[in-house]
Amino acid sequence: MTTAAPTRPAGQPRATRSRYLIMVMLFITVVINYLDRSNLSIALPALRDEFQLSTVQEGLILSAFGWTYAAMQIPGGWLVDRVAPRLLYALALIFWSAATLLMGFGTSFAVLVGLRLLVGAVEAPAYPINNRVVTAWFPERERATAIGFYTSGQFVGLAFLTPVLAWLQHSFGWHMVFVVTGAAGIIWGVIWYLVYREPRDFKGANAAEIALIQEGGGLVDLGDRKLTPKQPFNWADFGLVLSKRKLWGVYLGQFCLTSTLWFFLTWFPTYLVKYRGMDYIKSGFLASLPFLAAFIGVLCSGFLSDWMIRRGASVGAARKTPIITGLLISTAMIGANYADSTNWVIFFLALAFFGNGLASITWSLVSALAPTRLLGLTGGVFNLIGNLSAIVTPLIIGFLVQGGSFAPAIAYVAALALLGALSYILLVGKVERVTED
Repeated sequence: MTTAAPTRPAGQPRATRSRYLIMVMLFITVVINYLDRSNLSIALPALRDEFQLSTVQEGLILSAFGWTYAAMQIPGGWLVDRVAPRLLYALALIFWSAATLLMGFGTSFAVLVGLRLLVGAVEAPAYPINNRVVTAWFPERERATAIGFYTSGQFVGLAFLTPVLAWLQHSFGWHMVFVVTGAAGIIWGVIWYLVYREPRDFKGANAAEIALIQEGGGLVDLGDRKLTPKQPFNWADFGLVLSKRKLWGVYLGQFCLTSTLWFFLTWFPTYLVKYRGMDYIKSGFLASLPFLAAFIGVLCSGFLSDWMIRRGASVGAARKTPIITGLLISTAMIGANYADSTNWVIFFLALAFFGNGLASITWSLVSALAPTRLLGLTGGVFNLIGNLSAIVTPLIIGFLVQGGSFAPAIAYVAALALLGALSYILLVGKVERVTED
């Protein structure tokens, strides 16, 4: 299936571009979201010294976010199908940011773990909301670009702002890392509530833009309760989204993809400082290169995928090609095990994270495959299984490095990238919306 751009009849007003403002708002939200996920990894060396943490305890505190984040995906997806993004995202932003801010006043390992669990629980609906918003606001031929753009926020924020957080810690202590990121999220939550609306309710979007989105496959009426009535949860819905092979292909592929991401969000600074002898502050530029590479990768992914659709490629080919190619490139991480110089280590890690960024438009397949009535629930299951890596990756790495070498951990993450590519190749098959038959 391909989607062609509708022609504009003579005399009809040109479509507004309010959807691009929504795309920028999602981008900013993702930047804040990922800073609140990764700030702990920046503060961890100082926390390790202050609270005398073992490597296993480091793995536990780094994985705490993932336990509740994964556990709350199904309830979070259920909420996304029932609560308007304007309200749900604002509440989520404010509450997870408040928990982040309170971490700056943590007095023990247990308190920090508890607050980290809370952050994970409240962040759970974030990416299902993102998917819900782009499905309503963007036609199919622009959707991968939109997803790629807002997803790039997780990388550009880390690339440019991680050195700022490292400087904050160095200059003012680890407490300020959490206070500053938490305060930023609370402010943005209020702004989101004041600005965001559904397509038909957004004053800046004219009828031509609504028609453009709708004719291109955008579900502009997702927020209309009369047209998309909300039904109570039932186990048959849950069974449906767990019974389809092609959905399992994206579920398993997402677990493998996010395993690389969670290495960079958790153990990466420790790997550079403790196992490669780098000074994270002095090496701020080098340490940021993998995140910049991932940023470039995810932008290329969205543009490439939508370009392929505009050139007549099927949705399946356009979406799966960058994902599979990116996962295969991510296996280059194994080269860091055979590199002695810092420059070569950073090169292999940057290449791997570029591949991870290139593969990061996986939500576009959720938009294309999920039953229309169950977009939120499918996204919740997808994010649940995918983000089990937030639990597994920090813990497994914590155990693998107990012998003093990081090489087994690098090999583990590279192997999962290869497994992810095979999942998309062998399980997903033809990309078409799953029916409820």
